[in-house]
Amino acid sequence: MKKHGMLNSHIAKVLADLGHTDTIVVADVGLPIPEGVTKIDLALRLGNPSFEEVVSSIAEDMEIEKVIVAAEMKTDNPEAQAYIDHTFADCPIEDVPHEQFKALTRTAKAVIRTGEAKPFANCILQSGVHFG
Repeated sequence: MKKHGMLNSHIAKVLADLGHTDTIVVADVGLPIPEGVTKIDLALRLGNPSFEEVVSSIAEDMEIEKVIVAAEMKTDNPEAQAYIDHTFADCPIEDVPHEQFKALTRTAKAVIRTGEAKPFANCILQSGVHFG
């Protein structure tokens, strides 16, 4: 049994398979998942697990070089925006209109669905390179 890091076998495999600039999405319960993109559904009930809990767990185990969020997060979910700004203070954060955000999810290696039920609690995490 794995002792440290990501214990969810589906997420661990996706993380292990990422190459430089590949992306994954952490999504709220409402984000549409594009046809053909792997969906890892963690949602148990509304709010559980939370967006922040899932993003924090992934960030501990993934080399992230850029984060993309919907521009609407800033006004419609300032708590999530503050969390992203704090968690990724040393990383470029790009905001794009929500429709563009949804289009970007089409090329993600996976969408990880949380139980989060607040608007625009979604982010795209772009893989960097860890040279140790």
